[in-house]
Amino acid sequence: MPSRDQSVTTIQRELTAFARRARAAAARMHPELSLVSFTLLSHLEDQQGCRATDLAAYYMLDKSTISRQIAALEKLGFIERRSDPADHRIQLLHLTAAGTEKLAEAAVLRRHAFHERLADWDETDLGRFAAYLLRYNSTAPDGS
Repeated sequence: MPSRDQSVTTIQRELTAFARRARAAAARMHPELSLVSFTLLSHLEDQQGCRATDLAAYYMLDKSTISRQIAALEKLGFIERRSDPADHRIQLLHLTAAGTEKLAEAAVLRRHAFHERLADWDETDLGRFAAYLLRYNSTAPDGS
């Protein structure tokens, strides 16, 4: 049985490898979009739109980083700005039809990739893995 320190080192290495593969997969789906861009599109869909400052706060990113990502997504036609009905001075970001379509494509591709990678795992292992990921992510300092 590996020591606790060895296990943590292995987990760190494997999560880093997972993140690299996720970034590469995002780049293959749409070469002009980063994994961060896909994440932002997903958040906008989940929230039915939000302010750029909300995105920066939620992901703990600098406003300039969010601004660059938003500019790229607008240029690609995946998001648009709309006035907040409650306060017309505020601009809310929303997915366009093209953004919704690109996100749906990505979801299908990701789901297919996960099914392939996990095809030989039995239901017990899948359930444990899912539970461990939920447990791990629930302890993130920012609650996300």
